Formats: sequence, structure tokens, C-alpha cells
Amino acid sequence: MEYVFSLEFIYLIASVTYILGLKMLGHPETARRGNLIAAAGMTIAIIGTIFLYQGEVSSTIYILIGLAILIGTIVGWMIAKKVGMTKMPELVSLFNGMGGASAALIGLIEFHHYVGDQLSILTIIASMIIGSVSFSGSMIAWAKLNGTLNKPIRLPKYNILNNVFLIGILGFGTYMVISGTDSSLYLYLLFFAALAYGILFVLPIGGADMPVVISLLNSFTGLAAAFGGFLYGNMVMLTGGILVGSAGTILTLAMCKAMNRPLSNVIFGAFGEGSSAAATGSGGKTGGSVREASASDVAILMNYSNKVIIVPGYGLAVAQAQHIIHELEQLLESKGIDVKYAIHPVAGRMPGHMNVLLAETNVDYDKLVEMEDVNPEFKSTDVVFVVGANDVVNPAAHNDPSSPIYGMPILDVENAKNIIINKRSMKPGYAGIENELFYNQKTSMLFGDAKAALTKLVSELKNM
Repeated sequence: MEYVFSLEFIYLIASVTYILGLKMLGHPETARRGNLIAAAGMTIAIIGTIFLYQGEVSSTIYILIGLAILIGTIVGWMIAKKVGMTKMPELVSLFNGMGGASAALIGLIEFHHYVGDQLSILTIIASMIIGSVSFSGSMIAWAKLNGTLNKPIRLPKYNILNNVFLIGILGFGTYMVISGTDSSLYLYLLFFAALAYGILFVLPIGGADMPVVISLLNSFTGLAAAFGGFLYGNMVMLTGGILVGSAGTILTLAMCKAMNRPLSNVIFGAFGEGSSAAATGSGGKTGGSVREASASDVAILMNYSNKVIIVPGYGLAVAQAQHIIHELEQLLESKGIDVKYAIHPVAGRMPGHMNVLLAETNVDYDKLVEMEDVNPEFKSTDVVFVVGANDVVNPAAHNDPSSPIYGMPILDVENAKNIIINKRSMKPGYAGIENELFYNQKTSMLFGDAKAALTKLVSELKNM
């Protein structure tokens, strides 16, 4: 009884750390500390489970557990240390897939132990199906993000085929629960069918929608973990799974809202993969002449400004230019210029991508202004400096009903007095559509790698 009480108390502490850590992740200033607190809670739960478990466990099992933890820790640490900010969505997808695989393997192992217990079998089958879909789907998402799979694959009537396949999997799973079968053949058929569905589910979805899909799959993994917690009567697994599942669902819906698209459109639309919109333009005010500016031109314009707003995007992360842009901000402020950063909810590849990137350089959190708060300020802004952002500043979202991004909330940079856009080329953004803003009479293009261009700009400003 004493051991049980101690273990349940440890699980309670761990559950509290999860909730506290998740809450602290909501603000850049406390996010790192929140992550460490949640990780500490997980560590306590693992140690408690190993050493306070009631029952006989052979020394071989303890050795295998220790080796698994050691290998996992080393591999995870090395991958996390080496990954760049631009590759973070890929890392999230990879790690999420491992969580789904774990849930699926638990289902395969535990199925025969609970034959005859219909509720437990239902839990196991549900966990295995969801975990398998999350694993295989996450691997496809990972491959799409790293460029291994560059194009969506869509067969005729793909959506109908996928839905029929899903109904078939659910029907077969229901039969296994009701019939009380203990057939290994049926179990593995269901397992591989769920893996196949995960591939078919993600394969046709466009690369621009991968962050939304990853978040959705993350919620699947959380749900699968929660089923595992219910099966074992393990409160810490149940709490963690529910938190991951609900957080993933909320994040998925938040991203869909930020793009003004229903989730069904994300799943069935294949948005952002070389669509006709990319080839023909958005149908709005694209084409025509583009005005190019040099670093010296931009420096002069900024030097005589009163207010500058910087709009960071994925190009900033690719160039690893966050440190030099912070130096630019400090240099402008030393000249008495008001500087802020405008943050779009889906700038970069994941929500919060730009916040984390700029936090690396110790940018004051008060200077990071969300879209709803910063949009009214553009009219009074002398210079808006767009660095590597594209779709989140495209006026086609307001002006062109035929555009795929029409209705998407954007940063209203077109209202600023002067617009400077730093890009490597005129290539369309992740959504694959042309940007009207490039052809605006107030826009000047500062071409080149963000880090190199910003270094020249800072050098020119220092000489003024």
C-alpha cells in the first residue's frame, strides 16, 4: 500500500508539472522554463514507474529498459542539438511519429492479454489504429518537409477512396471488438491497414499545409497515449495524452483560423504544391515593373525614419540572420527610431517559429507584436522591412477573390509609407502564388541572402 501511494503521489506531481509546463509554454519569456519543468515531471514519473513497480521483474528487463533509455537519450540529444531552426517542424514530425509507433506497439503486445475484456480490447484497437496512422503519417510529413517527397500524389477520386478505406478499417476494428477474436492474423491485418491509411492520408496534402497536418497528427498521438493510460489505469499517461491531444487540436484549429481555411480544406485541398495559381499568378495585381533598391538606399531611408516595423519570415530563419537583424534593431534604436517586429501566427513553418528564432538573440519580448495589434500601426509606419516573409503579407488575401489565400488574415504592410522586401529572388512563397506586394509603387526589393543583405545594411547605417 505504501508503494502504491508513493507511486500515485509521484504521478500526481508529474501531472501537475505537465499542466504547469504547458501553461508556461504560452509565453516566450517562460517557455524554456516550462519545458524544463515538464521534462523534470516526466523524468520523475519514469523513475517512479521503474523503481516503485509492484511485482517481480527480472534483472534482464531492467537492463533492457536502462539500455533503451540510454540509447534514446543519446540519439534524441544529438538530433536536437544538431537540428536547425528551419528544420524544427521536421523534428517535431519525427518525434511525434515515434510516439505514435509506441502506442501502436503497445496495442500489438497487449492485445492477447486482454482477449475477452471487450472494453480493454476496444481501448487497445483504438490506440493501435490511431498510433499507426500517426506514425506512418508523420513519416510522410517528415519526408515532405525535408524534400524527399516534393509533390503530392493524388489518384482519381482520392478523397472518396481514402474515406472508404477509413470506414473499412473502423468497421474491421469494430468487428474484432464485438467478435472477441484472438486472431493474430486479423490483428496484424488491421495494424498494416492503419499504417497504409496514414500514408494515404498525408500523401496528397500539399507541403504548405504540412505544419497543420503535423499538429493534427500530434493530437492523434496524444489521444493514443491517453488510451494507453486508460488501459493501464496510469494517471500520468492519461493526463499527458489528454494534454498533448487537446493542445494539438487547439493548435490545429488556430492555424486553420490564421489561414482562414477549414480543416477539411487543408486535408483535401493539396494547397501550395505548384498549383495553377502559381503558374498563372493569383489573378490580382501581379506582373509589371519591380523597383530594386541597394543596401545604401535602404540605409538612407531608414536613417531618416521615425518608425520602422520588421516583418520576419522563413527566409530569415533559413539565412540564420536573427542575430544581425537584432543588431539592426539596436542600431536603429540608438538613432532614436522606434522599432517593432510584426509577428504573423503562421510565419515560418510553425506557430511561434519567429518568436523562438528572435528569442535566441534576446530580442525584447515587448517588441514582438501580434498581427491583430500591429496592423493598425502600419499606416503610421515610415518603413516596413519584410525579411523572408511572403504569403503572410500578400494583399491578394484582401484583393483577389480567385486567389487560394483570399480571406486569409495577413499583415497589412501595404498601408505603410515605404515597403522594403528582402528576398533572394522573385520566386513565389510556400503557398506557390505570386505576391502583389512586389509590384506595389511603394515597394522596393532588396535582393540577396538575408544575412548578407542585412550585414551590408548595418554597415551602411553605421557609416551615417
